[in-house]
Amino acid sequence: MITFDALHSVQANVTWLVETKNAHYIAMIKRNQPTAYQQLAALPWPDVAAQHTASSTGHGRHESRSIKACGIADELGGIAFPHARLALRGRRRRTGRRETRETVYAVTSLDAHQATPAELAAAIRGHWSIEALHHVRDVTYAEDASTLHTGSGPRAMATFRNLAIGLLKTLGAANIAKTTRAIRDQPERALPLVGISDNPDAHET
Repeated sequence: MITFDALHSVQANVTWLVETKNAHYIAMIKRNQPTAYQQLAALPWPDVAAQHTASSTGHGRHESRSIKACGIADELGGIAFPHARLALRGRRRRTGRRETRETVYAVTSLDAHQATPAELAAAIRGHWSIEALHHVRDVTYAEDASTLHTGSGPRAMATFRNLAIGLLKTLGAANIAKTTRAIRDQPERALPLVGISDNPDAHET
């Protein structure tokens, strides 16, 4: 099962994925796909009960999530996604120093009997986490502004960025941008993170 957004929302690609690779998909529909987005947003979601809810607490924040699903009727054939069976609406609410709310719409080739609401919610949350990683790589590490485009350089740098982000998260950094700035201003603070001491006496035998 594959999750993707507008970049891969091409009918030929989606058809190949389902008919040739025998895979299922969840396609995230954003505002840069205005026709499909408006069609999904206009569905009678207030009349649909939430099929799954979950919550978690960490890093001083509380997050609650819910998902709704409804069958895509024939009259919604204008949604240009081959094999689409269900429309999904996921909502996320975070509270902490400030409150944020986010709604995402999606379509999937899965029928209601092929995946539980919890599984659909987990797939959407997984896609959210991937987008969050790309956001950090672009905003904090200016990946999109990089002028390195030749050979294996871009892939190597993406690996280094992922390594840095993963290391900081493993060590409990709640704010990657703030922690990165602190290390940038005092590079010696990064040494213990990778098991290296900047104390000369520590290297004596």
